[in-house]
Amino acid sequence: MTGLYILILELPHPTTITTRRRAFALDAGFYAYVGSAMNGLEARIARHQSPDKKRHWHIDYLLDHAAVRSVLSAETNADAECLLAGRLSDLPAVAGFGCSDCRCRSHLFFSPDLIDLTSRATGAFRAAGLDPRTMSIGDTHLYDRDAQSSRSC
Repeated sequence: MTGLYILILELPHPTTITTRRRAFALDAGFYAYVGSAMNGLEARIARHQSPDKKRHWHIDYLLDHAAVRSVLSAETNADAECLLAGRLSDLPAVAGFGCSDCRCRSHLFFSPDLIDLTSRATGAFRAAGLDPRTMSIGDTHLYDRDAQSSRSC
């Protein structure tokens, strides 16, 4: 199954995420990360939720520090990842995050309000003509590779 997804994340503390090529200074709060999976939507979402993965994408580094609160997804063959990101572009964006393979300003967007962010993410799917499924994440954990421990949030 191919499709698009938006991860709704909570970052409990201000953090600097250092990837292989750059660093991103992030405020505490809620984030929407826009992604696509043209070869396995469910597997991609499951990978993002796993603490045991090789860091490949910017989001992998962020997920070492942030908790997934919910996942919105929709099956589609359309290459509409950038369209979804564009629908969220009125939110504060983390410049250059998750968009090294396109011309978007960002694929990671910030809000201090979880409900507003989730509503906007749902609206982005609907504006693109897609009906998103929402999966709430119950008891999530933060995985901190630096401390080699997990803690409930």
